Amino acid sequence: MEKNLEKQSNRSFKIVVFGPESTGKTTLAKQLSAHYNAVYVPEYARIYAEAKQQKGETLTSEDVLPIAKGQLRLECKASGNPILICDTDILETLTYARIYYPKFESETLKKYVLKNNANLYFLTYIDVPWKADGIRDLPNKRETAFLEFQATLKNYNQPYMLLTGNPMVRFQKAVTAIDKLLENY
Repeated sequence: MEKNLEKQSNRSFKIVVFGPESTGKTTLAKQLSAHYNAVYVPEYARIYAEAKQQKGETLTSEDVLPIAKGQLRLECKASGNPILICDTDILETLTYARIYYPKFESETLKKYVLKNNANLYFLTYIDVPWKADGIRDLPNKRETAFLEFQATLKNYNQPYMLLTGNPMVRFQKAVTAIDKLLENY
């Protein structure tokens, strides 16, 4: 990966909304961004997948590193702002790579994952209805996917909070957790 992608600002307070597809990540990330007047960093994998889909192409393991680079570029572009609210990050890219391509290995991606830290991950649970959108395709593997996401956070020793309940309950729990962290930041 490119050298300049390594230069993430440590000055930003970074929150990542993390978890399987169709668990309310984008909704929550946008709500938190608005609430804190923070920079919203979108999910690059969705942008990338939609562009490939428009060309009639499907994602392959060859797309994992370009997706990771794209996500890092979005975060680097936003770094330096006081608060970043990320709708996923490259740890999510790594997790999806393991789900979709079990034999996928990339020491480069693992290296960047280790350098890419957040103050807190919000792991979104699968207790909200799954909604088809043309990109999502794992409605029958939600529990397996959730467990993989949780294992990734544990394996990489990342601070996280499990969010369950309806969108308003999740938002309120997230705000309480962020406010507590910001008091000590």
